Amino acid sequence: MSWEPEIEELQRRREMAKARGGAEGIERQRRRGKLLVNERIDGLADPGSFREFTGLAGSAAYDDRGELVSFTPKGSMEGFCKVGGRKIVVSAGDFTVRGGSGTGASDGLGRELSSNQRALQWRLPYVRLLDAAGGSVRGFEEMGRTYLPDGNTWSTIDMDLLRSSPVVSAVMGSVAGLPAVNACMAHFTLMVKGISQLFPGGPPVVRAALGYDITKEDLGDERVHVYQSGSVDNLAETEEDAFRQIRQWLSYLPASVWELPPRVEPSDDPHRRDERLRRLVPRDRRRAYDGHKAIESVVDQGSFFEIAPFYGRARITGLARINGYSVGVMANNPMHAGGSTDVSAGDKVIRLIQLCDTFHLPLISFADEPGFMVGLESEKRGIERAGARLVIATCESRMPWLTVVMGRVFGVAGQCQHRPTGMYQRYAWPSARWGSMHIEGGASAAYRREIDTAEDPESKREEIEDRLRRLASPFRTAEATGQDIIDPADTRRLAVEFVEEAQPILRTQLGPNPNPYHP
Repeated sequence: MSWEPEIEELQRRREMAKARGGAEGIERQRRRGKLLVNERIDGLADPGSFREFTGLAGSAAYDDRGELVSFTPKGSMEGFCKVGGRKIVVSAGDFTVRGGSGTGASDGLGRELSSNQRALQWRLPYVRLLDAAGGSVRGFEEMGRTYLPDGNTWSTIDMDLLRSSPVVSAVMGSVAGLPAVNACMAHFTLMVKGISQLFPGGPPVVRAALGYDITKEDLGDERVHVYQSGSVDNLAETEEDAFRQIRQWLSYLPASVWELPPRVEPSDDPHRRDERLRRLVPRDRRRAYDGHKAIESVVDQGSFFEIAPFYGRARITGLARINGYSVGVMANNPMHAGGSTDVSAGDKVIRLIQLCDTFHLPLISFADEPGFMVGLESEKRGIERAGARLVIATCESRMPWLTVVMGRVFGVAGQCQHRPTGMYQRYAWPSARWGSMHIEGGASAAYRREIDTAEDPESKREEIEDRLRRLASPFRTAEATGQDIIDPADTRRLAVEFVEEAQPILRTQLGPNPNPYHP
């Protein structure tokens, strides 16, 4: 006797699940200009590679004879797939099913492993495609009761996952409640222009709690989170662009902390010299230059992937390749606030340091650091505490670190361009200057009495500053300390050498980082 009736029943349930939230919900998703959940997975995954799990979970209705009458799947699709030929776990919210609410599937005994548990146990990257409103009060009627929040059981899994595998969260619609927090429990977050919003509670909740009306766009779209709050790293122009960015970001990272990042076949000459770097830093310190140019001249051509380009813009952070090896890259950008590290830029740098340290990427820093941002607004934002966090993150890190000092390195912020332990290398360009503080401001403070009592205070100040500038020559430091000063055109060749020599060190660091990852 065969099991054909049961196999037919399996097929029938699968067909019913394909209807997702029904024609009305699908049409509503289309009107909002958003892809359906299966289309999103197809857009991310290598063709034909998706294999769903827990696809039969959901809410069913039966007639008096116990025959299935209707079936509504859970508000997400989960499964394994391949991205760039490598296996990952993906979870995609389906807003057509109860707004992507987490209700609708049993939480009882015998529940199958969740998608984040599978990523953790399989040691695979995890991608969330979030389009979910979080919990719904409708669930209370179905349960016949309310419940005490205990979601930290699942959050513990997410924290363990952050310490072991790359995690991406893509905000693909209006995301609220627990999914909004999940969005930020990731190593890389992005949202899609025009269709994505992020908040713990939407406009109705704001109205009930605070008494004012606001649109979901004004409350939490890209203007808020990509440009101001920094809760989201990158902005995608379209959903297809979001999938492209996810695929590229993942390509730099290993499947887990127990592996090294994959190397690609390099197409750029490792000995390439770029003499334009000799002219990058202006002699006139009041003139700004674009820090991106230093990065793009040294890394493999076309390999730089910037992270959080619209937030903390005094610092540039991202991933790249040097001779085919994955690296983290950061640079001061004098085009914004003179390159001074403010609270936002410091937070961005800490995230990059932790990412590199967790997943065994050497870090290359292009330094022109005038110091932590000063002024009243900086004080209101807590620049001292932010600076302390950056110092701690720098000192706790262990991955190989190369600093190329292009210009200024001043104060405690400049101190964060150096790590006292582990594999650390520093090269300086002839344009470099350093010290505990800027000569201009420092001379006015240290020589105030001498300046104020002079017949011509302005001339006296200039005289003192000129005298101090002569002492600030990097060659004098090299005479005393042995600091390596290089021709800027040789930077790529030396960076290639450093990254290649870092690989044996990185192999000794495989496994979880002893310092916890904090998103």
